[in-house]
Amino acid sequence: MIIYQLKIKLLSDTTFGRGDGVAGLIDQEVEHDSYGFPYLRGRTLKGLLREECDNLIAVLQDDNLAYWKNIACDLFGTPGSSLGTIAAMHVGDASLPDDLREAVAWQIKDETLTKEEVLESLTTIRRQTAIDSQTGTADEGSLRSFRVVIRQLEFKADLLFETQPSDEMLSILAVGVLALRRVGSGRNRGRGYVRCTLHNLHNNVGQEITQDYVSLFSKVREAVT
Repeated sequence: MIIYQLKIKLLSDTTFGRGDGVAGLIDQEVEHDSYGFPYLRGRTLKGLLREECDNLIAVLQDDNLAYWKNIACDLFGTPGSSLGTIAAMHVGDASLPDDLREAVAWQIKDETLTKEEVLESLTTIRRQTAIDSQTGTADEGSLRSFRVVIRQLEFKADLLFETQPSDEMLSILAVGVLALRRVGSGRNRGRGYVRCTLHNLHNNVGQEITQDYVSLFSKVREAVT
């Protein structure tokens, strides 16, 4: 198994929404595990990366468009994929560092910490309301509350390949990683601003390779043209 890693640093408060709330407390809860640690589902992350890559490919010229579209399909797979067209990359959940989670998990088992305390230490609750454009006052009944993961935390997601991915696959992946600037619910309303980087985990080195493959993408694109 070949492993690369995506690191996501939160530059603003972020909501990894799970689509529901907690009655009497908040309208929108963040996705979190059994120990209270927030995380971003791998399926969601893969969709965000695919969206960024597709947006970048869409502005290329004809020859480049077809070439890189095929590379992206190899990397991410296609809808209704068969065995021959399945995605080369599997995206794991984006979570906080393993050593932190393991240490806290032991404390929860020893009952020195609770799941709720862990969640509250990593998140906070924000509130917002709609403003009537005519009166400048809050619309009645529009107050909403949502939990956010606090900024400056760093999440990591493993990117798994059965075989060594081609330089072209890593190139389109790198530009998608670099282009991914917003994640989670409310990303069009100021939340979820992030900085993402791609890392090579061969031999547990963890070297960042984002810019190396972004540069290679430019060179290959020019060669195809």
